[in-house]
Amino acid sequence: MTDDARFELLRDRLGALHGRSHALARQIGDVDISALRAPADLAAIPVLRKSALADMQRAEPPFGALAAAPTRAFARLFASPGGIYEAEQAGDDPWGAARAFAAAGVVSGEIVVNCFSYHLTPGGRILESGALALGCPVIPAGPGNTEQLIAAIAHLRPSVYAGPPDFLKIVLDRARALGADVSSLRKSLASGAALPPSLRAELEGAGIRTRQAYATADLGAIAWETSDAEGRLEPGLLVNPDLVVEIVTPGTNDPAPEGKVGEVVVTRLTGDYPLLRFGTGDLSAWAAPGRLKGWMGRADQSAKVKGLFVHPGQIAETARRHPELGAVRLVVTRADEQDAMTLHAETAAPSDALAAALAATLQALTKLRGEVLLVAPGALPNDGKIIADERPTP
Repeated sequence: MTDDARFELLRDRLGALHGRSHALARQIGDVDISALRAPADLAAIPVLRKSALADMQRAEPPFGALAAAPTRAFARLFASPGGIYEAEQAGDDPWGAARAFAAAGVVSGEIVVNCFSYHLTPGGRILESGALALGCPVIPAGPGNTEQLIAAIAHLRPSVYAGPPDFLKIVLDRARALGADVSSLRKSLASGAALPPSLRAELEGAGIRTRQAYATADLGAIAWETSDAEGRLEPGLLVNPDLVVEIVTPGTNDPAPEGKVGEVVVTRLTGDYPLLRFGTGDLSAWAAPGRLKGWMGRADQSAKVKGLFVHPGQIAETARRHPELGAVRLVVTRADEQDAMTLHAETAAPSDALAAALAATLQALTKLRGEVLLVAPGALPNDGKIIADERPTP
């Protein structure tokens, strides 16, 4: 789908939801919906960060006034860590996972053993609904109960595993120790944990073609791995075409510069639980147009320095007030039982005057004194970090 078509649908949907989701209407404010034509236009709307969602839901239970329908309209209600609650949308594949299974080579009729949790959180349901929509029977295994799970696999002969990749290794190792036959497993859709190349190689060495999906409890399937015509893994993860995905500079509403690591921000307006510019708190970057590099860490980088919290948004605003700067990073250290912070800033025109002005801006915004270190453009790592807390852990 082209951006023109996607944003025509987005404008229509925002217009329909505006009077029904009060939190959505507040977030849009006085932004002209008709002017939203491309992802860059969304920067006029503030990001709704996951870290703020729990407070919203406590203030206006149960869903922070985001829902566009009464609670009784939702078939399933979930509770996730951090005091955050989610509602399942209507439809056969409300979380968008069917395409992820299909991209992993799964076809209708294959049996899926689903090892994501079914307890309160939506993980199990996200994958189950996608498999069912694809026409696949599901064994609702959940995590744990490894020996009972192995017995079920040996008896029911599923060909597809869905769950964390490290748990699949546990299952294979335990089955080997028990002498149990789990050779029916030939495909895996992994999520919820890191899939390093060594683990992928081990799983595929056991005859299980492994592909991963990037999903969250709030949004469902955001992106997934795909294969080329010869079955070879393609770089990056293909973004769910039903979503609008942005990469923004952590702590801001602004799109990250091209090629830079930033926070994954997602818009999902289907159904009655819309999320507009929802900041996941995850870091990623674009591998190619429409393809994410995958999960690259967390964007929540606030640090407490000398009793005061310093937030990424304050550091980003410090840089914004000095347009001669490129990337910036606040490094927090501790020496002689004292916290210290140094702002590393890229610039092509370093000077003592710039360093002094930058130090003054930093103090004005954070209420803390800090040193300034001006470095050459490109000197800072492209890892999405705006605050690097390098103090030793207790």
